[in-house]
Amino acid sequence: MPSIPSAGSIVIADLTGDQLVRVAADSTVADVAAAIADNQVGAVVIGDDERPSALVTERDVVRVVASGQDPAAVRSIDVASTQLVWCEADETVDRAAIRMTDHQIRHLLVERDGVLVGIVSARDLLGVYATDVDQSDLV
Repeated sequence: MPSIPSAGSIVIADLTGDQLVRVAADSTVADVAAAIADNQVGAVVIGDDERPSALVTERDVVRVVASGQDPAAVRSIDVASTQLVWCEADETVDRAAIRMTDHQIRHLLVERDGVLVGIVSARDLLGVYATDVDQSDLV
């Protein structure tokens, strides 16, 4: 019987199949909220650069709304994370999980040859680890 690889040894590139969602550099938080809702993602890249420097998450949107600000009047770049954390597409799930934990983040940008190819979320990694647990319960 062939062995099933552990969840931690899966490469991140195998998890980044979802589309990469971007909004224009001059977008508002309302534009970001619409992109998040329309595409069912948790984070949106700001701008068109191959290696972007800003990311807005659903939590950033919630902070704007909770503070009583008008999302249509707040520029997305003003609430965006700019201290982005990256990993290589061939990095393992275990290494990505450690990187996310060390930086206390929920989204990790994935690159290949210096170009953004996807985003992996803590939810994505949790799904991989949960599947691994389910398989080990079957043995």
